Amino acid sequence: MAEFVGYSQGGSRDWTESDAMVEKERIAKFLARAGVASRRDSERLIEAGRVALNGVIVAHPATLVSAADALAVDGKPIAAPQQTRLWRYHKPAGLVTTARDPEGRPTVFSVLPKTLPRVISVGRLDVNTEGILLLTNDGGLSRYLEHPAQGISRTYRIRAHGVATEAALKQLAKGVTIDGINYRPVTTTLDRRQGSNSWLTMTLSEGKNREIKRLLEEIGLRVTRLIRISYGPFQLGRLEPNAADEVPIRSLAKLLPGYFS
Repeated sequence: MAEFVGYSQGGSRDWTESDAMVEKERIAKFLARAGVASRRDSERLIEAGRVALNGVIVAHPATLVSAADALAVDGKPIAAPQQTRLWRYHKPAGLVTTARDPEGRPTVFSVLPKTLPRVISVGRLDVNTEGILLLTNDGGLSRYLEHPAQGISRTYRIRAHGVATEAALKQLAKGVTIDGINYRPVTTTLDRRQGSNSWLTMTLSEGKNREIKRLLEEIGLRVTRLIRISYGPFQLGRLEPNAADEVPIRSLAKLLPGYFS
């Protein structure tokens, strides 16, 4: 998988009209990005004859459209979706990944740089977990990146209290079952030992709730710091805490061909 190391915040650039010029896409995907319905439900709307393109009822869900076309569902015009955009954000510890927190804790969205438009997160990071969090204005892209079917890997740097052994890490590489829950094999390397702590790097592609903590507890380790350093092809790099950096629009199709093809 290609890597995107990213730019420092100072190196980001404004997107231009030429960046926003994209090829045509399937109408069901276009409707999904516009927030009408999921791709599958959009296809059902098309099959039911409820979608019109430039005044003509659409007959096939493979029809290609662009932002220049006029679309309507049940006679009501559909606004063109915004150009898909994606940001890397360095989440500090102590923030919850939600719009509002019933406990009154500070949230990611309350401290984001004011230059960002309205965005949603790709998944979540626990309140005490640091590192890369992807933000986007495209709900379809968010769902794509989160879905287990894509098998997108996440890599973490971990400080854990206790002594990690190669034999124990090999157990995790085979997959384990904890309290009746099956966990897929993960790749874990022991980077160094520091006093009573071990520093590890772990790559997983599943992302179950509290997965890393449960896996390491299974082999006698207690996580004391957790930093996500990559999400698929997107790397944390040297992005400063609480900084957001936009991925250039032209790069997205190359980095995520499965979504933009």
